[in-house]
Amino acid sequence: MEKSCSLLIHFDKGTPALANEIKESLEGSDVVAKVEAMKKAVMLLLNGETLPQLFITIVRYVLPSEDHTIQKLLLLYLEIIDKTDSKGKVLPEMILICQNLRNNLQHPNEYIRGVTLRFLCRLNETEIIEPLIPSILSNLEHRHPFIRRNAILAVMSIYKLPQGEQLLVDAPEMIEKALSSEQDPSAKRNAFLMLFTCAQERAINYLLTHVDSIPEWGELLQMVVLELIRKVCRTNRGEKGKYIKIIISLLNAPSNAVIYECAGTLVSLSSAPTAIRAAANTYCQLLQSQSDNNVKLIVLDRLNELKTSHREIMVDMIMDVLRALASPNLDIRRKTIDIALELITPRNIDEVVQALKKEVVKTQSTELEKNGEYRQMLVQAIHSCAIKFPEVASTVVHLLMDFLGDSNVASAIDVVVFVREIIETNPKLRVAIITRLLDTFYQIRAARVCSCALWIIGEYCLSLSEVESGLATIKQCLGDLPFFTVNEEGDGTDTSKPSQQVNSITVSSRRPAILADGTYATQSAASETAISPPTLVQGSLASPGNLRSLILTGDFFLGAVVACTLTKLILRLEEVQPSKPEVNKASSQALLIMVSMLQLGQSSFLPHPIDNDSYDRIVLCIRLLCNTGDEIRKIWLQSCRDSFVKMLADKQFRESEEIKAKAQISHAQPDDLIDFYHLKSRKGMSQLELEDEVQDDLKRATGEFTKDGDDANKLNRILQLTGFSDPVYAEAFVTVHHYDIVLDVTVINRTKETLQNLCLELATMGDLKLVERPQNYTLAPESSKQIRANIKVSSTETGVIFGNIVYETSNVMERTVVVLNDIHIDIMDYISPATCADVAFRTMWAEFEWENKVAVNTVIQDEKEFLNHIIKSTNMKCLTAPSALDGDCGFLAANLYAKSVFGEDALVNVSIEKQIDGKLSGYIRIRSKTQGIALSLGDKITLKQKGVAV
Repeated sequence: MEKSCSLLIHFDKGTPALANEIKESLEGSDVVAKVEAMKKAVMLLLNGETLPQLFITIVRYVLPSEDHTIQKLLLLYLEIIDKTDSKGKVLPEMILICQNLRNNLQHPNEYIRGVTLRFLCRLNETEIIEPLIPSILSNLEHRHPFIRRNAILAVMSIYKLPQGEQLLVDAPEMIEKALSSEQDPSAKRNAFLMLFTCAQERAINYLLTHVDSIPEWGELLQMVVLELIRKVCRTNRGEKGKYIKIIISLLNAPSNAVIYECAGTLVSLSSAPTAIRAAANTYCQLLQSQSDNNVKLIVLDRLNELKTSHREIMVDMIMDVLRALASPNLDIRRKTIDIALELITPRNIDEVVQALKKEVVKTQSTELEKNGEYRQMLVQAIHSCAIKFPEVASTVVHLLMDFLGDSNVASAIDVVVFVREIIETNPKLRVAIITRLLDTFYQIRAARVCSCALWIIGEYCLSLSEVESGLATIKQCLGDLPFFTVNEEGDGTDTSKPSQQVNSITVSSRRPAILADGTYATQSAASETAISPPTLVQGSLASPGNLRSLILTGDFFLGAVVACTLTKLILRLEEVQPSKPEVNKASSQALLIMVSMLQLGQSSFLPHPIDNDSYDRIVLCIRLLCNTGDEIRKIWLQSCRDSFVKMLADKQFRESEEIKAKAQISHAQPDDLIDFYHLKSRKGMSQLELEDEVQDDLKRATGEFTKDGDDANKLNRILQLTGFSDPVYAEAFVTVHHYDIVLDVTVINRTKETLQNLCLELATMGDLKLVERPQNYTLAPESSKQIRANIKVSSTETGVIFGNIVYETSNVMERTVVVLNDIHIDIMDYISPATCADVAFRTMWAEFEWENKVAVNTVIQDEKEFLNHIIKSTNMKCLTAPSALDGDCGFLAANLYAKSVFGEDALVNVSIEKQIDGKLSGYIRIRSKTQGIALSLGDKITLKQKGVAV
């Protein structure tokens, strides 16, 4: 920046005030007009105006004023104006204000004294400050605390100046003396802060002398104490034992801010179980006591960090963490569940599942707008628990099956997928689950849930009674056949209730009805809502069959699933039913249902006819029931189940591999020094200090101490900005850290001349924003300069930084410009691989509006090799299971997923096909909520896929 600025005021440039108007108002006697004129002058100065003619006017007409507002504005004016000339010497007219400042420091009004002392904190010119020092020091003993606290701050800022130690030689002694007698909490805090900043040893001595009284100190002072402890322990880790006792004593402080800082300090300084447990307890306590959602989210982040590094201690805290589910905020609940799921052990699994079950029941009893989404999270959490610990499945499966008919389809799908997995992994629960599923099947209203539930019925109904109940349930949910009729007169009526014309909807050919798509209808199907309930067979069906309603909307995929399920049940019935006539009767009824569905699909009643896939599938089922062979029977009754078992095994294998990968930690060198616990000297060490030492040794032995980044990696991030033959050579080291990009630019003067007013001018393209204005430098011959530039990033997209270096030399009056190479900020720095459920991926794919379609254009000829290359190039994770990519069929489709540091989702679908000539063709589709990710990822893929050799 051009100069330091401690004041920022919004200024509307639309109506700038004229200097003459301001001058006239200041010379007048109207106090209100003077105040307005001073405000305008301050705002003009802040926006780059100089107004040199105003200074004498202000000295003559404003300095003598007794009005407090005017005096405050005068100090702001004096803070902003340039007090030195181009050579850095104080302007002679500044002497005029010294006397006024001295008078203010001895003013009878406390406010005037206080604001003047505060103004002196922001003054850097020693020539102005030096004559005021006696007056400043006299204010250290003033009776009013407002003046004393500002006097201490003024002393601290003067002492920190380059020549401050000469101006105030004994300042630390005076402040220490003031601190020992001070009673005001703010003044005491400022005094301790001064010692901490300027004379650390004195601050430490004062702290250790008053250890017992620290818990009674004020909140502000306690925060400075914690800051001092952190600083001391970082430089001298050997002494942290005595300071940890102070931190633990502060954990009982009444201030939430103090105990939060205490917990953070404890975790950063110590690895002792006692200390970590105390910090975790503190965080859990804050989680319960704070009502602010932002505070809760921050505390959950801290607990998540503790879980990563000290899992065994956090395991005991799991029930305290789960209490945060009482918050209605979904983000807090999601974070809480995520933390809890990673802390589950055989000891606490029952308690956790019990708590989750209670939350599920609560979602039924209360009507909140996001209950469905929360229930879905709970179902997924219980599913995860049941997979890890199968013994708890029996306690939750029946409760969850009540939600198969949930209005939130995603939640219902999660439940049915959970049931499908549990019925396979827990054979003992099979009979109970099948019975309950058949009882509740009529409640299911979503087609996808119905499909999965029908698959379960077809695969796991094994006994005679189960098979018969399964057939009866499906028939009942389909209603009476056929699905529609066409009378001789041309009237279309429903056959399910011919006698109840009042309750069913008919369509006459004489008065054709107009359908939703604009076509005319001369046939009708059973109304979903207007028909009286049919006679109940099993369970309690209070409305028309759910399968009938869904099939009549044109969902023939579900119709094909019904046909397959009926086929499996009939094949199994042949094995378990000794009576041949009963089998034939059931078989003929199943055939009638399938033929009715084909008739419905080929009729003109529905706006869209049956699709070819569903038609072929239903026809296959009809042929199979008419002519069954042993090989076919084996495929239908065994192979489907075997494929599912294999899928589950593959999923468990992938999860175990991920856990193994996470468990790999860095190890120390074998010749590193290790202290042995039993050989340690315990002299004068408390139990906590001893624990801390042992934990440090363990960390050292297992290589957990963080090491500095490898210098070799840093070299890869250095970019050359100018050529070697340019008079000025420049290179930049780019550091990308979430929302910030830091450019460390090294500029080298390669000439024999002094370069004056050298300036690094940068400009950005994309969602990048420069934080600072460029500053001018003078560069001696063959010397170098480090220039740092900060850039803010607001979204995930590829940005470009371009600019030039401008300078002057003494020989040439014109400015010389050296154009710099562009710096491209790579999107890969912002996205990282992530995982999400298939359902979530599909939902986001449907919702996201930005799509970028990139045609495959590569010299790679192997589909999997190309996929792996894309994954590596885009820094994404493949969600498609490896088993689904096995084989060699010439086609490949895979989903990739990544998340940005800004929380944005990036979805990629790779669909490729091998041509006859061996080349790959197809498309890579990218979807995201924002345009930036979709375009940047597309550009990245286009660039990377072309530059690959076989």
